[in-house]
Amino acid sequence: MTRPARFLALVLVLIASPLVANAQTLQELFQKAKAQVKGEAWHEALKTLDSLDAEAAKPGNEGAKQQLIGPSAFLRAVCDANLGNTDIAKQEFTTYLKVNPNANLDPSMYSKKAIAAFDEARKASAPAETDAAADNNASLFTRYQEFKPPANISEPAGEKWGDSPVKWIMTASEKKTWASLSSASERAEFVQKFWASRNPKPGTDDNVFQTTFERRVAFADQYFPQDEKTRGSMTDRGMVFVILGPPTYVGRKPLRTGEDSSEAAGLSTVNSSDQRTATAAAVVASPKGRISSGQAAAISDKYNGPGTQAIDSNANWREVWHYRKELLPKAVPYLQVDFEFITRKGYGQNILQRDHTSTSALDKARLPVPNAQQTAAVPSP
Repeated sequence: MTRPARFLALVLVLIASPLVANAQTLQELFQKAKAQVKGEAWHEALKTLDSLDAEAAKPGNEGAKQQLIGPSAFLRAVCDANLGNTDIAKQEFTTYLKVNPNANLDPSMYSKKAIAAFDEARKASAPAETDAAADNNASLFTRYQEFKPPANISEPAGEKWGDSPVKWIMTASEKKTWASLSSASERAEFVQKFWASRNPKPGTDDNVFQTTFERRVAFADQYFPQDEKTRGSMTDRGMVFVILGPPTYVGRKPLRTGEDSSEAAGLSTVNSSDQRTATAAAVVASPKGRISSGQAAAISDKYNGPGTQAIDSNANWREVWHYRKELLPKAVPYLQVDFEFITRKGYGQNILQRDHTSTSALDKARLPVPNAQQTAAVPSP
């Protein structure tokens, strides 16, 4: 077996603790049911699982009972799927997926009936791709249109002005010049010229570029904060929002095994070469120069079972911001640009995946556009 088998083996360790009464009985029943499933004795396995559940329900076995919810449901699902009890199998796989939401089944190890029931349970239990602002059923775009920024949102032209969200649109030359300034008057003059150079209506006080930028910053600060120390406009999502404004639409879904492009092995901690090496070592160590099918299956369990891949989908998700051509600055040549933000335990929260298309789009959008052309690149506030 694959992922489920290793998960079940982990449960054996938990229920074998001396703190749990009759743990040996539970372990024996569990192993018996597992062996019966491997031997395709579906009816017998279900009877053994009934005995296992009854034993786990006895006083003193509360911890083991909780740990067995997922493994027991999985074994029952495999049995019922192969017996043609498809609806029951789907329900049991759904129970299993609640405990182990990132589980996958290897088609080469399970019957087509079991795979089909598992896939249907996965589709039924998977949350649909939803809007990132779903808490009030309003899209991010709509939220921004309705957003009323607070008064006096301009960043003061102090020493830290260059480290504020304005750094997302400053050129390398401007950053170098800013760093060389030493007096308040020099900084004030720089800031005045900075915004004037981006004014789509030179010589007027109606600088739609500046007001739009500051409105985006205020929105990002309110909606994208990730901790008490970091402003929302200084996060990866805040950076993209400040530069490009609201996306056409946003989608979010759990990050499952193999979907994370930042992990070369799809969140896997072992791979097929580890299994081949272990199998070869077992063959060499065997006096007969070969191993039984049972030994081969045990090795497969170890390297393909649950616990070999990340499973915490509650802490792992992908959020994608889709920008269509009409919302992109004219300098960006693409018909659509998708920005992908990954949240994964131990990796970070909403980390922008910097592929060529997304970084190129941001770089082009950052560049100052001649005043006469700037209006097209800046949507109305």
